[in-house]
Amino acid sequence: MDNQSTILITGGTGSFGNAFVPLTLARYNPKKIIIYSRDEMKQWEMSQMFKDDERVQFRIGDVRDKDRLRSCLKGIDLVVHAAATKIVPTAEYNPIECIKTNINGAANVIEASIEEKVKKVVALSTDKASNPINLYGATKLASDKLFVASNSYETGHSTRAAVVRYGNVMGSRGSVIPFFIKESSSGTLPITDKRMTRFMITLEEGVSLVWKAFDDMAGGEIYVKKIPSMNICDIAKAISPNAKLKIIGIRPGEKLHEQMIGKEDAPHTYEYSSYYKILPMIHNWHKDPERIKGGTKVVEDFNYVSDKNLDWMSVESLTKWIKKNNIQLR
Repeated sequence: MDNQSTILITGGTGSFGNAFVPLTLARYNPKKIIIYSRDEMKQWEMSQMFKDDERVQFRIGDVRDKDRLRSCLKGIDLVVHAAATKIVPTAEYNPIECIKTNINGAANVIEASIEEKVKKVVALSTDKASNPINLYGATKLASDKLFVASNSYETGHSTRAAVVRYGNVMGSRGSVIPFFIKESSSGTLPITDKRMTRFMITLEEGVSLVWKAFDDMAGGEIYVKKIPSMNICDIAKAISPNAKLKIIGIRPGEKLHEQMIGKEDAPHTYEYSSYYKILPMIHNWHKDPERIKGGTKVVEDFNYVSDKNLDWMSVESLTKWIKKNNIQLR
C-alpha cells in the first residue's frame, strides 16, 4: 500500500470503514479510496466528512451483485472486504439472507477481483468463524475458506487474498459497549451470563492488522491479532459502576467464550510479536518459508480462547478508553 494505490472497501460505511478511511489517508496518502455499500443514507452521511477530499469516492452497490462489483473494481489495486450480515440473532432468524451476503457475496468479491486483476484482497473475519456454533460464524468460516482457496484457482491469476480475524471491536456499531451505554440510563444492564468473556480490539488495531496483512501476505494466510480479554460483568462495571445486572440468559447462537484459533489449527499456526498467522494446509503452504517469514510454530495443543487468555483488560483501562474516545458519539 502506497501513495499510488487505489483501494475499494466493501461495506465501507460501517464502523470499520469509518476508521479505515481517515487512518489510511493519513498514513499512506493513496491515490483513491472507493466506498462500496448499499445504504445511500450512510454514504451521504459519510461523504460529508470527506466532501473536500477528492481521494474519497462512493459507489452504491451490493456484494450480492457481481456485475456491479466488476464495474466498480476496474482499475482497483487493493480490496478490503468488510461487508457482512453479522448480528448473531439476525442471522439465526434470517439464514438465507445471511448466506447470500456472507458466502455468495464473498464468492462474488473473489471472482470479480480476479477478473479485474486486483492485486490483493484482505477479508475481515471474526472469532465466531473458529469452531462456529451459530450461522453467522459458519458463514464466515465458509467465507474464510473461499478466500484462502482462491489463491490456488487454476486460472493462472495473480490476485492474492488473505484474511484477518477479530474479536469484539470496541465501540463498533451494534456491539456491547454502545449497547450498554444506551441501556445504562435505566439503571439496569442485561447480562447473558456472568461467566461470559470476550476478546477486545480497537478499530485502530483492526485497521493496523489489515495494513499488516497487505504488506506481509503471500496468499492464503489468516492473521489473528493478539488482544486482551474481558469479562462481561467488568465491561458493564466500566460503563455503569452502580447499575444492577439482570441475567437474561445466552441468546440463540451465542457462545459463553470466544475462540480465534482452535487446537485443530495449531499444527499450522505460527506466532509473531503482536499476532498469530494460521497458514493453509493446501499445497503444503503451511511449510512455505515465504509465508512463515520467521514465525515460531505454536505448541501442539495450542488454542486461543477468551477465557484462557494471558492478557486481560481492566475495568480502569476500559473506562479510560471510553472517555478518551467519547464512544457515545460513534
